[in-house]
Amino acid sequence: MKHLKTILGTFFITTLFFTSCDPQDDNDDFDSQNNIIPATAQEFKNIRTNALANHTQNFQFDPSDGNITLTSANGVQININGNCLTLNGNPVSGQVDLEYVELFDKGSMLTTHKPTMGEMPNGDKSVLISGGEFFIEATQNGIPLTTNCGLQLVIPASLTGGADPLMSLWEGQIDAEDNLTWDEVDNPAQGADVFVEGTEYYGILQGFGWSNVDRFYSDSRPKTQLLVEAPNGYDFSNSAIYLSYDGEESGLAALDTFDDTLQLFSEHYGQIPIGLECHVIFVTEDNGVWRYAIKPVTIVDNGTIVFTLSETTTGTEAALTALINGLP
Repeated sequence: MKHLKTILGTFFITTLFFTSCDPQDDNDDFDSQNNIIPATAQEFKNIRTNALANHTQNFQFDPSDGNITLTSANGVQININGNCLTLNGNPVSGQVDLEYVELFDKGSMLTTHKPTMGEMPNGDKSVLISGGEFFIEATQNGIPLTTNCGLQLVIPASLTGGADPLMSLWEGQIDAEDNLTWDEVDNPAQGADVFVEGTEYYGILQGFGWSNVDRFYSDSRPKTQLLVEAPNGYDFSNSAIYLSYDGEESGLAALDTFDDTLQLFSEHYGQIPIGLECHVIFVTEDNGVWRYAIKPVTIVDNGTIVFTLSETTTGTEAALTALINGLP
């Protein structure tokens, strides 16, 4: 069995690293022999949507009960004052539905496409180390509600590897291309903030949507851009490229642009440390399951990493999540 695991590990995770963009002559042969048809954009979107649904928890409550505490599957407390909920500016009465998502590991962040990319003061993006990503939305009869007095999350620090006083509160925005960017809440005086007390984080949120407890990854080494070539037939619409930094359990970078001329994914901000040991991950959809490849690499200046279809394999969401979470 130990020998079998070694063979499988060698097959799934290769150690090839390229510093130039070479043609993928073997891709077409592999495709024709195995009848692998690249996923459509909708198929790739669907598998991500299914992954998010698998992480979604649903609650119901009566807002007339006032201060309400809901507890998630991982023990996060969601504190809401039902008297503060409004619909079109009017107080809410009757049953309220609450949708809630919590993501603590990079495997789940990958399958749901919720990487930890924070916007820097100059507009560039860099990877964040996360103390948890959260989505909260309250609705009534399918119509989103608002709150005029905020809400609170009480997050056990044991879920995030321990309390880190350097963490701050971030809010997530999803653009037209489905990229999630985190913006730091830089004015805690307005009420939104996060702080550590004992073994728990207390997150004070001013509204619904995506929020995150984060800090920027810190590395003093010189930085570079990174280019990645996906297998033939795959681009930003039907596949994705992620970066898992070795030694960090809860940070996941994403290459969020694609050059249609060069047919390359890019981390175009130049924020990847030279000499960084990491794993580069290609993912797509294939007949309702995930197709993926994982490469351990050491980042070099202006390097290009190449994935071929013959390096990929397929697996369930659970299998892929376990692989990503098992990376060093």
